[in-house]
Amino acid sequence: MANYFNALLEKFDANGASTAEVFDGVEKHFGCVLPVQYKNFMGSCDGGEGFIGGQYLILWRAAELIDFNRDYEVEKYAPGLLFFGSNGGGEAFAFDTREPERMKIRMVPFIGMSLNEAKLVADTFESFLIRLAESNGTLP
Repeated sequence: MANYFNALLEKFDANGASTAEVFDGVEKHFGCVLPVQYKNFMGSCDGGEGFIGGQYLILWRAAELIDFNRDYEVEKYAPGLLFFGSNGGGEAFAFDTREPERMKIRMVPFIGMSLNEAKLVADTFESFLIRLAESNGTLP
């Protein structure tokens, strides 16, 4: 599976690694536990951007999550979602913290942001990356 993910990330410009301390601060701030797959991924490449399959992905650095979620007023317009990146084209990707044991991934427009507009993309971070890789540039 590691070779598969390396191939997926061939056109993705990853940042350096994040630290457990940063994740601890994010989890404390949002009152949730981030998915293990996401933390493992971000532990080796703290965000970045580029194409994964036909889909463009911008993953925010872990240390940026608190500021970006505050700046976008996510708690006001889409309470229960934790934005972690975007497609660079007007939609954010978010963990749905309303079911903390599952943390499904949803796509939400920045303009007209609301829970009603949140579309399910994947059940896990790993399946999210696979879905991006297999997409033709359109989600969900």
